[in-house]
Amino acid sequence: MADFGGGGDLEAFRADTRAWLEANYPPSLNAPMSEDDAPWGGKRFQWKNPDAKRWLDRMAERGWTAPMWPKQYGGGGLSKAENKVLEQELRRLKARPALMSFGVWMLGPVLLEYATEEQKQRFLPQIVRGETRWCQGYSEPGAGSDLASLQTKCEDKGDHWLINGQKVWTSYADQADWIFCLVRTDTTKKHEGISFVLFDMASPGVEARPIKLISGSSPFCETFFDNVKVPKDQLVGKVNGGWDIAKRLLQYERQNISASGFGGGGGLDLVEAAKTEVGVDASGKLADGDLRARIAHHRMDAHAFMLTVRRAEAESKQGSGPSAAVSIIKYAAAKMNQERTELLVEALGLQGLGWEGEGFTRDELAAPRAMLRAKGNSIEGGTSEVNLNVVAKRVLGLLDHQ
Repeated sequence: MADFGGGGDLEAFRADTRAWLEANYPPSLNAPMSEDDAPWGGKRFQWKNPDAKRWLDRMAERGWTAPMWPKQYGGGGLSKAENKVLEQELRRLKARPALMSFGVWMLGPVLLEYATEEQKQRFLPQIVRGETRWCQGYSEPGAGSDLASLQTKCEDKGDHWLINGQKVWTSYADQADWIFCLVRTDTTKKHEGISFVLFDMASPGVEARPIKLISGSSPFCETFFDNVKVPKDQLVGKVNGGWDIAKRLLQYERQNISASGFGGGGGLDLVEAAKTEVGVDASGKLADGDLRARIAHHRMDAHAFMLTVRRAEAESKQGSGPSAAVSIIKYAAAKMNQERTELLVEALGLQGLGWEGEGFTRDELAAPRAMLRAKGNSIEGGTSEVNLNVVAKRVLGLLDHQ
């Protein structure tokens, strides 16, 4: 493929990109992607479909799992305009994501901004290739909404750091290879006593225990650190300077959560499921007028939301990354996904109340689990209350009167 750089002919780039995608996207991936098929990568990931791994390898070879990262770190080096073309062509093909990665969505962007050149060369190419699966060590039993109260202790032992403490709600910690973790390096200060470190989850003294949710799945873990030794060169940024990195990473996390819209609910379309289970009137409209009105209202909100997300993404790419405005979108995304999953279960009627056994399709069984899982949307990535506070202070400029 030709290198069009940042100012090349976009139409030529589009034609070349389209031809490459059509030639390299495996047809077997056209089926709807279930949660079990999600391509997280990492050393321990089991690929159920070999074509999914081939798709990752092909995309990673071009740097298109992180298309706008610099080429020297494994990225695609695409301009904003070229990246938009790539996104459009992937949507046109209805292609599955080649890689789902906290490393791409959250860690990588802050490493590009805060890490040393040696750290970038070490960690970023592995993220692009999906070789390392990362988890996030932020929340603690006594430090959730007030994250800066975290107490996981990190002591300077001369030739290494020594970490002791506990994290909670650590997504996929039991399956991750490495963790990016907030630790306390100064007990005399709150925000100014926090540092940002990276370490291997296989290190002696690290234990991850899954937390079973009401949805029946266990994506979250409580994670324990007992005298974990971490090399000195795996601290990112300055000692006691981790809070700035933490806040920046949270902006990327909320932006990613918002852009995804959370999803869930299996492969069922809300409107089609409602028509099938509730029935239609003589004009072909959903027979239940009240449910029809609420679904229509939800769909209008969802359309307006996606347009807002695209506008925010464009503004983010024109500036220096996401702003506090992503808290608005994250709050709205959580509320809308909860509404959508509740509407789906309602529309399914008795078919939306199954948990296991015969008489239900896989998608019908996924619907109530998705509804229960959606309750966590207003907690993860910053609670809805925290995000509203961010909006009030950082977006609207309101004063905090105590």
